[in-house]
Amino acid sequence: MPKKSLAAIALALPLALLLGGCATGSDDSAGSGDAGQTEGPVRIGVVGAGDPYWETYTEAAAAEGIEIELVDFTEYTQPNPALSAGELDLNQFQHVIYLATYNEQSGEDLVPIGATAIYPLGLYSTQYDSVEDIPEGETVAVPNDESNQARGLLVLQSAGLVELKDGGSIFSTVADVLDSSKVKVEALDAAFTATSLPDVAASIVNNDFLEDAGLTPEDAIATDDPSDPNALPYVNIFAARAEDADNETYQKLVEIYQNSQDVLDGVQEASGGTAQFVTTPAADLVASLEDVQEDIAANQ
Repeated sequence: MPKKSLAAIALALPLALLLGGCATGSDDSAGSGDAGQTEGPVRIGVVGAGDPYWETYTEAAAAEGIEIELVDFTEYTQPNPALSAGELDLNQFQHVIYLATYNEQSGEDLVPIGATAIYPLGLYSTQYDSVEDIPEGETVAVPNDESNQARGLLVLQSAGLVELKDGGSIFSTVADVLDSSKVKVEALDAAFTATSLPDVAASIVNNDFLEDAGLTPEDAIATDDPSDPNALPYVNIFAARAEDADNETYQKLVEIYQNSQDVLDGVQEASGGTAQFVTTPAADLVASLEDVQEDIAANQ
């Protein structure tokens, strides 16, 4: 399999958010390497702190006796170095693949301590109501950029439409679609996967292009299955330094996010209805992180 660009894999970012002004954390640390309670505010790096659900989350944490200081960044490249440097206690803006890429490039060992949501990549069709209805030998379109192409192929495999060489991975391309697959696959520019729907049996369409195509997430006939191990690398996470993985306050903050209906409602509204909330155990997220880092190292 050809080597892939780490930069391209890193572009498989979490849901794009409105970008706010960049802030810096204070010099007072909330505590490090301690499994007990922390002192002072917990500084969480985010991209898009202006989204209303962050205020809801801050208030929910305060009700549990935990003070949060949100540190807003304008670029996705900023929160991980700030966390590594001790300027933050946690960050929440990325999925497992993005964190794995950062760790491999930087030599750091940030870890996921809790899951938030997965923003599914969907399969859409104007001709068929289900994947079962798609006849054998038909053509299905996927985005041609490396990150979304691989993810789209994994969606097709999960739906039973294709079989991928070696079971598929975050580096899969259309060249890895086996002849035994039910359908043929064509890679198109992501912007054209929706407009191609009249000409193909179905298309993997990025969420960014749904509205212009007159589609909604509910129209998808297949998406990532959050319970599928292949979807784990695309789960969005809270990240911490490795020595803080067992910090009870940080773990409580994950629980507050996962269990506050007001927070989840706000996230769902901000996502345009695309978020699928998950509570994947931290151990499974760490295992996925390690697997992805091994894949990245092997493909450099």
